[in-house]
Amino acid sequence: MGKLALAAKITHVPSMYLSEMDGPHKGCRQAAIDGHKEIARRMHAAGVDTIVVFDTHWLVNSGYHINCAPHWEGIYTSNELPHFIKNLPFSYDGRPELGHAIAKRATEAGVHTRAHDNTSLALEYGTLVPMRYMNDDKTFKVVSVAALCTVHNIPDSVELGRAVRRAIEEDFDGTVAVLASGSLSHRFAQNGVSEQYFHKVWDPFLESVDHEVVRMWEAGDWKQFCGMLPEYAVKCHGEGMMHDTAMLLGVLGWDEYRGKAEVVTPYFGSSGTGQINAIFPI
Repeated sequence: MGKLALAAKITHVPSMYLSEMDGPHKGCRQAAIDGHKEIARRMHAAGVDTIVVFDTHWLVNSGYHINCAPHWEGIYTSNELPHFIKNLPFSYDGRPELGHAIAKRATEAGVHTRAHDNTSLALEYGTLVPMRYMNDDKTFKVVSVAALCTVHNIPDSVELGRAVRRAIEEDFDGTVAVLASGSLSHRFAQNGVSEQYFHKVWDPFLESVDHEVVRMWEAGDWKQFCGMLPEYAVKCHGEGMMHDTAMLLGVLGWDEYRGKAEVVTPYFGSSGTGQINAIFPI
């Protein structure tokens, strides 16, 4: 029925929005913005009509959750970094039917998941930032999946990803892109020295491991990466414990995936964290 047309691991650093503003950081994240726009160009070329975002800024403490409201509109200011993202306007349409199909498939597989469409749940900036650059014309409908999972197991997130694939291909009539919205290492710079790390990773160890991970992705060494993902997420402070990445690889086949990642925006440091835009071929 439906088709999965594009998959990617993407950055959502708030300095992308800051990069638009007049001031000392204007243009600082143009490469990341350009990467988002290139991914959007490819989605348009592939006929994508719906984007599923695994959002590492939506924190959940029990179960798995999907925000599939018919529409969201408002003005967003980040409670974490209000000096980076303030008064960001947004307006997007959702896909309730796909959200419910994913929840049903995941729950049937033993991963209890709730889809929320009749809800006042807002979108988090792991969804809002990429949609600003990938969906400025409102072409794509959006489904947002909570991926800042505080008490969850990586295998369950992999199974959720598998359920996303089944729901797309067996229950949905449309063409879908899936985006894992989160960083690699995610050790924020210590308060008081954050400006010194605006374009840097916090520690050489974290940066070295991140580069090795990117090498694995480009080489298609998924068995090694999937084997190390749980420890990597802990020891390198993976954003959202890297549940977004586990979900993405669940969509693609986990350690049986055979694609080789294409880096669209080369790895860069941002406020201590390691960031990238990379497409994972279907």
